[in-house]
Amino acid sequence: MNGMIKVLVNGALGRMGHTVVQTVLKQEDMELVGAVDVFGAGKTVEGCPVDTNLGAALAAHKPDVVVDFTRPDVVMNSLRLILNAGINAVVGTTGFTPENLEELKGLAEKNQVGVLVCPNFAIGAVLMMKIAAEVAKYLPQCEIIELHHDKKLDAPSGTAVLTAQKLAEARGGYVAQGNPEETEKLDRVRGHEYEGMRIHSVRLPGFVASQEIIFGSEGETLTIRNDSINRECYMPGVMLGCRTMVKRKGLAYGLDAILE
Repeated sequence: MNGMIKVLVNGALGRMGHTVVQTVLKQEDMELVGAVDVFGAGKTVEGCPVDTNLGAALAAHKPDVVVDFTRPDVVMNSLRLILNAGINAVVGTTGFTPENLEELKGLAEKNQVGVLVCPNFAIGAVLMMKIAAEVAKYLPQCEIIELHHDKKLDAPSGTAVLTAQKLAEARGGYVAQGNPEETEKLDRVRGHEYEGMRIHSVRLPGFVASQEIIFGSEGETLTIRNDSINRECYMPGVMLGCRTMVKRKGLAYGLDAILE
C-alpha cells in the first residue's frame, strides 16, 4: 500500500479509543480521517468531530482501516458493517465466541479484507503466553488469575481465554488437577474450569490489566505475570495491527499471529 494509511477510530471517546486517536495523530504514515462514538453528538476528540453513525462515517471518510474499541454487545454488528464495506479492521474489543470468529473469517474472505481480533495488544502479554505455553509442557497443573479495572464488561478477559486455549494445546487437552472430592461451599469460588485448569477474574478500581499463571508441582510453584500499567503499552501493537492488516487478508487472532 502506498501513501498514508487512513484510520477511523470506533469508540473514540472511550479510554482506549481516545488513546488510539492520540497515537494515530503522532504517526508519520497515518492520517486520522474520522472518529465514531454513540455518545459523540456535538463532541470532538483531539480536535476531530465525532460521528455517531458508523455506517455514514464509513461512507463519508472512506478509511483504509477501522480500529474498534467498543463493547462486546455491539462489536459484531459494527464489524459486519465495516467488513461488508470492504474496509480492514483492527479490533481490541473482547467477548468473541468461536462462532463469532468463524463468521468474521468468512466475512473477511468474502470481502477480501483483513481483520485482526486481538484480546491483548501488549507485547509483554504476548510473551507471557508464549512462555507459559512452554512451561505447561513440563508443569501442566496451573491456574490463571486475571485482574482488571471494575468498568470491564466481560469476564473472563479475552487474554485469559486465549491463554487457556494455548495452555490446553500445549498440555495436549484435559489435565486432571486438584482434589476430585473437593466441594465448593460457595458457588464458583474455585473459578471456571477449562480443560482441567481454573480461571479466576478479579475486578477492582486501580487495575488496568494484569494476569498471572501459577504453575504447581511437587514441592514448588512457578508464577508468570504481566502487568499493564497504562494504556499506552497497547499502542505499538495497535499501530502494528493497522500497518499489517491493510496489506493482509483474512482473519488474524491474537497479536502473535502478525508478529514476525
